[in-house]
Amino acid sequence: MVELTVAADAFATHLERVRRLSPATVRAYRSDLRDLVQTVGSVPLNKIELEQLRDWLWRSTQRGDARSTLARRAAAARSFFAWAKEEELISVDPSLRLISPKRGRTLPVVASQDGMRTLLDSRRDAAASGDAIALRDHAILELLYASGMRVSELCGIDIDDLDQDRATVRVLGKGSKERVVPFGIPARDAIGAYLTRGRAALVARTELATPGVFLGARGGRLGPRSVYTMVAKALGPIIGADAVGPHALRHSAATHLLDGGADLRAVQEILGHASLGTTQIYTHVSSERLTATYRLAHPRA
Repeated sequence: MVELTVAADAFATHLERVRRLSPATVRAYRSDLRDLVQTVGSVPLNKIELEQLRDWLWRSTQRGDARSTLARRAAAARSFFAWAKEEELISVDPSLRLISPKRGRTLPVVASQDGMRTLLDSRRDAAASGDAIALRDHAILELLYASGMRVSELCGIDIDDLDQDRATVRVLGKGSKERVVPFGIPARDAIGAYLTRGRAALVARTELATPGVFLGARGGRLGPRSVYTMVAKALGPIIGADAVGPHALRHSAATHLLDGGADLRAVQEILGHASLGTTQIYTHVSSERLTATYRLAHPRA
């Protein structure tokens, strides 16, 4: 009989090596299954019953976990036990009747177009000093907003992935899916200035060569956490929300594309969403902004 902890580790390895899910997704599944182990104990896998899984979710509710967390944990359990049955580690799947709570619809936090213009103009002026970090940060903000890419995708970009003539960049998204994303002239100019004047100065700070486009202060490849900190500091005054990171630029890019008349499926391709339903959240943002404008402007609203 296989213990729950052993099976959970094997499942995480399967997600990483066979299904090739992103490191962040694998970490989330590991965390959820670890929480399950803490609740039911390291018992034989075939001894776990539906009521234990329901109790696990109930305890999560009592801790005040968000609906999205509960829904993710239920999905993790269903995926885990379905895999275990396929691997013949269990004969009966106890999660088949495990119901996950519906996610509450939380609209993304989005910057205004005027706010983004002000922010990027100020970063362009700061980069004019020639400081390597200022040049890099301006290029990062322009590219994130122009392309709507994820921060993990940005940090993974190599020099060979950039095509500045065509103003496109090749990125590796979730599930190791590759796509080519366009960006505009301001982003191209900012990236060009950074590569010419900023990156060379950062490369000189280390003896270890890296093909990465965006480098840290010591010359190594820049990590997601550093980008998050920089973007959060830049966006805070513009959006006025706590914990606003790079994903807010992704939300803003998608919303502003739709506001400008972009096709929903084109936005889906640009963002790298597997499902059109994921992209549709931005239509709600656009419609709510339109409604708010109407109510403020129309005399009979």
